[in-house]
Amino acid sequence: MNIILLKPEEIDGNDSVVLSDQRFNHIKTIHQSVAGDSVRIGKLNGKIGTGTITFIDEHGVTMDVCFDQTPPKKLPLTVILALPRPKMIRRIFRSISELGVSELIVINSYKVEKSFWNSPILEDEKIEEYLIAGLQQAKDTIMPTVSFKRLFKPFVEDELPGIIANTQALIAHPNTGDPCPANLNQSVTLAIGPEGGFTDYEVNKFFEAGFKSIHLGSRILRVENALTALTSRLFSPY
Repeated sequence: MNIILLKPEEIDGNDSVVLSDQRFNHIKTIHQSVAGDSVRIGKLNGKIGTGTITFIDEHGVTMDVCFDQTPPKKLPLTVILALPRPKMIRRIFRSISELGVSELIVINSYKVEKSFWNSPILEDEKIEEYLIAGLQQAKDTIMPTVSFKRLFKPFVEDELPGIIANTQALIAHPNTGDPCPANLNQSVTLAIGPEGGFTDYEVNKFFEAGFKSIHLGSRILRVENALTALTSRLFSPY
């Protein structure tokens, strides 16, 4: 945790905040902070700043807060991702935040098991937890936009053309298309399939919408590794 994120409603009218949750434990145990010390903080969807500890004991910490710095810019990147297996979601959503992705659209695919959509790991508070953890790692404050689309065909036919307008639309599919381009200076919409990849039908629907196929060579990467490798290459130097 390289920055302590605070929600606006946690800050009182005197620019002070009291914490007693895992953020307090991090400040006390990892930072080993005492009264008078300062820690890096950020206001969720706002600026970065400094929290000066005015009181700390075994139960909580009180800080005076000041926000005066702009967070890092988001990448001009929208990721369209087939719903991963539940045990991968935490890692992937954290990576989305850490990498600075602007928008994540999670979609259905033939190879996505129906039971995945009913996983409790997709509850709003869980998703927020994973995204915030990624932001705190990356010293960022701006949450990526996240949405879920359970119907594949209506999404690609009705919504996708508007989403990719004025962007370079790319679909990562092993052993097809061109090598992934590098160091792009424009907005990108990137589609990544499930483990095993999109079906031929699904890939063709993306082609019909205006996507071009790219790959990372002959190696087949896990989704979370492909996400990081593709993002780093598309916007290198990252």
